[in-house]
Amino acid sequence: MCGNSTLNQLCQIILESFDFIDEHLYEFCMDNRMYSEYAYQSDSKGDEPSADITLDEVGLCKGRKFALHYDFGDDWMFTITVSKISEVQGDFKLRIIKSKGCIQQYPDWDEDEFDEE
Repeated sequence: MCGNSTLNQLCQIILESFDFIDEHLYEFCMDNRMYSEYAYQSDSKGDEPSADITLDEVGLCKGRKFALHYDFGDDWMFTITVSKISEVQGDFKLRIIKSKGCIQQYPDWDEDEFDEE
């Protein structure tokens, strides 16, 4: 991603790559810990840092790990590792370098399990 991209845009790319529907609040935990005090909020109020900040402004460096904490009810955690920082010339395509496991935002469930008799 380009340095002028925002954390909000990064969230959209991550969610799209897992076929998630964007319908929940989220935060970027810059110390890679859930409910961190060092976080950028999707819906910040008052003095809370906003996820509208650009990647350049966050001050990322190679090897840095941070997390996307998505949906505070289900607590989805996506760990992001900065693998490389370079100047971009021309067009480029975003891609996931590595993923672990296969997840579904809303797994299938048997409706009969929840029917009351």
